[in-house]
Amino acid sequence: MNISQEALAEIMGVSYQQVQRYEAGTNKLNVENIQVIAQALEVPMSAFFSDDGAALDRSFLTLSADEMKLVRLFRQISDARTRNLALQFVKLAARR
Repeated sequence: MNISQEALAEIMGVSYQQVQRYEAGTNKLNVENIQVIAQALEVPMSAFFSDDGAALDRSFLTLSADEMKLVRLFRQISDARTRNLALQFVKLAARR
């Protein structure tokens, strides 16, 4: 998501080696660190968890350029009705 381990480590106040350990699953993250990472990556904390809250979902880390553009544009929509319409359109388009 266009952020290096070094940059994330600086934001978190830890070494880049610690970020590597988090990424590898060697060390566990606490809620505060998950929140810091979510803010740095501009994703909701829920993006790190499956629907049941158990498993880490890394799929958002491998977004294509078009997917990232879509997310950025969607975030610019301030009107709730327009956001909902955009979501409905994407859902319909995905079915085809």
